Amino acid sequence: MEGLPMHKFTGTCAKAILDFYKGLQPDFEMTGGISIMNPYLDPETRKLATAFYEKFYGDMEPRTFIFGINPGRFGGGVTGVPFTDPQKLAEECGIPNDWKKLPELSSQFIYQMIDGYGGVKEFYGRFYITALSPLGFVKGGKNLNYYDDKELLRSCEPFMLDCIRQQLATIRTSATCFCLGEGENYKQFKRINDQHGFFKEIIPLPHPRWVMQYRRKRVGEFVELYVKRLRGA
Repeated sequence: MEGLPMHKFTGTCAKAILDFYKGLQPDFEMTGGISIMNPYLDPETRKLATAFYEKFYGDMEPRTFIFGINPGRFGGGVTGVPFTDPQKLAEECGIPNDWKKLPELSSQFIYQMIDGYGGVKEFYGRFYITALSPLGFVKGGKNLNYYDDKELLRSCEPFMLDCIRQQLATIRTSATCFCLGEGENYKQFKRINDQHGFFKEIIPLPHPRWVMQYRRKRVGEFVELYVKRLRGA
């Protein structure tokens, strides 16, 4: 058990988050036709992400971490903000942008949940959404989860561990975090956490995309489930 990293709380949460994204340097090999998607290399994406984090994280208050899988091409892969498509970035977060306002399923659920929690100011004032891998993966023109390919998982795991350490060292948080996905993402995260001791407790939640694809008629129930678990942490 390695425990938590040494803390370096020297500025606002916004500065810590933006410095983290600016410094992402994947150094692992990609095989089998898989490519890395780094949205933060795009100047417009960096501009939008900067506006978002400076608006909602311009303080030094602690945030509870919520870990997704990795960015997709139409949400965080465009805006630089996890689970936030261009439509929600403009309409819910008040950050105008020139991207096509195409709705992305996971983003639609997350912002319905955020509304149920009390709105963006209250939600982002308490929580920080990130991902086990802050960079996305694409194969054959389609999104790929970090755990979908065994070689990819093996190659990118040291990078993922380093990303967790960096964020924990610079963003104040608690010993409890949340995991989006009760299946493979939770399984891999729990395995990693059991080895390295990052958190005392990981609370799994149904993944937003799973809810929207397979339980859409019950979205309201899952929104209530999220809000109850988040408020109870």
